[in-house]
Amino acid sequence: MAGLPVRGIKTVVEAIEDSGPGIRMYTLCDPDRWELPPFRPGAHIDIHLPGGLVRTYSRCNDPADNMRYVVAVKREADGRGGSIAFHDRLRAGDTLVVSLPRGGLQPDGAPHVTFVAGGIGVTPLLSAANYLARRGGDFTLYVVVRGEPPLATMLAPHRASGQAIVYDTGVSGRPPLEALIDAAPREAMLACCGPLDMLNAFERATQGWPPERVHVERFVPPPLPIDPEAKPFKLVLARSQREIEVALGESMLNALLSAGIDIPASCCGGICGACRIDWLEGTPVHRDRVLSPAERARSLMACVAGSAEERLVVDL
Repeated sequence: MAGLPVRGIKTVVEAIEDSGPGIRMYTLCDPDRWELPPFRPGAHIDIHLPGGLVRTYSRCNDPADNMRYVVAVKREADGRGGSIAFHDRLRAGDTLVVSLPRGGLQPDGAPHVTFVAGGIGVTPLLSAANYLARRGGDFTLYVVVRGEPPLATMLAPHRASGQAIVYDTGVSGRPPLEALIDAAPREAMLACCGPLDMLNAFERATQGWPPERVHVERFVPPPLPIDPEAKPFKLVLARSQREIEVALGESMLNALLSAGIDIPASCCGGICGACRIDWLEGTPVHRDRVLSPAERARSLMACVAGSAEERLVVDL
């Protein structure tokens, strides 16, 4: 394939497998079969696709399986084109450039983990379940789906052990999330990935839980509300000593890209973590769904962050 990006990790599509209705699983390996950079359970990578698209996908394999990155992609005819490029254009043997893994779940130390997955949202949670199963961790994985579950082969050992429970909504309807949450020990970690209505219900059901023990993975950025306090501001690049004007209604990311600054980007909605940069001076307005309070003390997501002051200095 022509036009491969120069930055990132070069991989080869080693295998493509059907893994459910409209779902394919892609195995990416180093061309020379070297180990790939390590990753946390369910970590994300940005994948550079044919036609210049960059999309973010979660790992579904165990981090101990460090010879390959495995991603599952559901073909979305009305999506942004990434899944169609995967399904219609990629073949085994093709070369893809991917980013270093980032993010993911940190289930270590939790006496129990309750996972709630909606459909293809099982992808990152399966990675964490595989990790915990190998280490003897205690978990329950609830999978809510209509019909055949995705990644059924990978899911099978957990179903056999009783640690994965599948709810077919075409047969039994969707279980009340409150009941699933209430069944978890109070010291448990809770994690959810799925469609927006499920995520919203999960967040309502976990409002009384400590935020550090609740993890939400999103596929689609939530709409950003209009900020009546938003103002244009000057972005100062500390290393290059450049100053860039960010106009009212313009994203910091767009201003940087328009100025020729090469910033990785994927979701453009504050959920994937690709465009993370460090800030040095000023007062950022954080509007992302990916950075923790501690991380916001030094970093921001350029796609959605603003500035409360006329000047913001970043480490670029």
